[in-house]
Amino acid sequence: MGIMSFLRNRLGLIMVVVIGLALFAFIIGEVVHYGSSFMNGDRTTIGEVAGDKISYDDFNNKLEQNIRNFKQQSNQANLNPQMASYVQQTTWNQAISQIILQKQISKLGIAVGDLESISLVQGNNPSPQIVQAFTNRETGQFDRQQLLGFLQNINSAKADPTTKEQWATFVNQIIEGKKSEKYLSLVRNGLYVNSLEAKDDYEARNKIANFSYVNLDYASVPDNQVKLTEDDYNTYYNEHKNEFKNPEETRAFDYVVFNAAPSKADTAAVKEQINKLLDGFKTSKNDSLFVAINAATPAPLVYQKKGQLDPTLDSVMFNAAPGFVYGPYFTNGAYKIAKLIGAEVGPDSVKARHILINPATAGGVDKALAKADSLKKLIQGGKSFADLAKTNSIDGSAAKGGELGTFPRGSMVPVFEDAVFKGKKGDLKIVSSQFGVHLIEIEDQKGSSKVVKVAVVDKPLTPSSKTQSAAYAKAQSFLSKVSGGSFADAIKADKLQKQAADDVTASASAVTGLENARDVVKWAYGAKKGDVSNQVFELGTQYVVAQLEAIKPKGILTLDMVKKQIEPAVRNQVKAKQLEEKLNNALKGAAGLDKVAAQVGGKVTPVQNIVFANPIIPGIAQENKVVGAVFGSPLHKISKPIEGQNGVYVFEVDSFNNPPALNNALKDRQQIAQAALQRLDTDVFNVLKDKANVKDYRAKFF
Repeated sequence: MGIMSFLRNRLGLIMVVVIGLALFAFIIGEVVHYGSSFMNGDRTTIGEVAGDKISYDDFNNKLEQNIRNFKQQSNQANLNPQMASYVQQTTWNQAISQIILQKQISKLGIAVGDLESISLVQGNNPSPQIVQAFTNRETGQFDRQQLLGFLQNINSAKADPTTKEQWATFVNQIIEGKKSEKYLSLVRNGLYVNSLEAKDDYEARNKIANFSYVNLDYASVPDNQVKLTEDDYNTYYNEHKNEFKNPEETRAFDYVVFNAAPSKADTAAVKEQINKLLDGFKTSKNDSLFVAINAATPAPLVYQKKGQLDPTLDSVMFNAAPGFVYGPYFTNGAYKIAKLIGAEVGPDSVKARHILINPATAGGVDKALAKADSLKKLIQGGKSFADLAKTNSIDGSAAKGGELGTFPRGSMVPVFEDAVFKGKKGDLKIVSSQFGVHLIEIEDQKGSSKVVKVAVVDKPLTPSSKTQSAAYAKAQSFLSKVSGGSFADAIKADKLQKQAADDVTASASAVTGLENARDVVKWAYGAKKGDVSNQVFELGTQYVVAQLEAIKPKGILTLDMVKKQIEPAVRNQVKAKQLEEKLNNALKGAAGLDKVAAQVGGKVTPVQNIVFANPIIPGIAQENKVVGAVFGSPLHKISKPIEGQNGVYVFEVDSFNNPPALNNALKDRQQIAQAALQRLDTDVFNVLKDKANVKDYRAKFF
């Protein structure tokens, strides 16, 4: 335990702040992607920001550090592809953010002085990251003594070098974050909302329109009656060109999957394996050893309360007698059998303190145990536990007299947990764990509930090598066909289902239908349009063959690239012309909306209490153009046809209800400014990012 105990319990929390972009807290939640040509850059450059190169070695070192921190914080030995991608993306965000903002900070001469740096860590108002990291779990309050104890340990000769390095990195992140905060404060101070803006916003939210309308829905014209021409596509594309701005280079590819899902024979084989273990499990005298030998994922045997077990077991084990064996049952992709080892009533939580002795420095485990026993006798003779902990414990809790606070089951290693939950208040216990020898005092126990200890043996249901070979052979056969022919024709001939992955970014680890698709994405970023993959990709139990359909560059996409995407909207625009003509004919000589409705076979629909700021027509949807036209129209005059999102409309405004005059615009100005401030940080970063001309070559390396 020692300093490593502190790391496990606290520094993991510290470093997750680093992973969560402590340096640039204002862009928390935004996932930043950038793209450029896969073939650009060189073999040592992973990206460029405003002309500054990011070397692969530097980036990879930071990535490895962040992965270690993330594993420590999340208590995971390995990361799945999605989590690995998340950590990589976060590291990339850190790298580009640092360059982008540092250039602005340097240009303006923003700095954090030595005294200010000290104040950020241990001043009267320390950084929020410091407060979060040194919050007492029991009280929920910032624990200054814990901080000072840690600083004393970290500056001592016995401090672990890795811990010191992590702490220095953390403090540097806080300082850099303070610089960023100062920069953003300068930008925020330039934000101003005038009285005219406040008045417009007030009226948009409070002026009410009451009107009636006749609409012809686009669905009233069958699709097969609309023939789209190139002019139709060009017209729509040119009117909406800015909507097709691609923020980064992406790929689109089609693919087919050959699944090696477990067969009936595979299922029967796993069931047979688990059934063969039943009798031995029932008669086993050493259940821990039986689990260790036979379980695919052996877990420590610890007492758990209701709600902590697998739901399948939770309903049976608390009403069973020790020795009861349940199963086989299927859950989470595995067949399992479970045995109730024991049941008892115990505390829900324990308050304890300990003295941790390092066997290596004590001269071995026996001498460490002997030292713990002598300390125990001193305490029983009246010596202060807290004083002995401060002078004899190597744990980070030593500065607090060995206090560990109050903790529930599952917080400590099994041997430590058994000692404190099975003992009673006031007991002094000595146990050995992987951290050293502990002298423990149970200070208090709270609550009482039944707990059970359950041993579980699992056998995952996975496809056999025979099943996998059969699926792979089908995929190879398909690949052979398309290598010299048509991808689409081969799919049709083999009656396969084609799947599509659109707008795939260079850093994507998953695409539609494929969770671990990194190898496919890397291939796509090295292929040319129309290329078929030169191999069968093995993605777990999926075998994939792909064809690159499109390379979408950064910037405004061409019509050909968005043609399929915009086809429904183009069709509606052509329908709108037909419906407008129909309404225009009905409007000729019409004395009112009733006459128009009768001419087109529609109806007049009245609506009340519509405001400009919420342009929704009840029963239809949001119709910005229609509601905008309403607020710009005179009373009691039938409008010309308006092309909306869902159809074409004509309307007549019955009345406007104006709100009371805005005599004091201060409150409205403050509200508008607050809303703008919430967007400002991200907007500022996006502007700087666009100007920085970020180039991302990660797809070549990961």
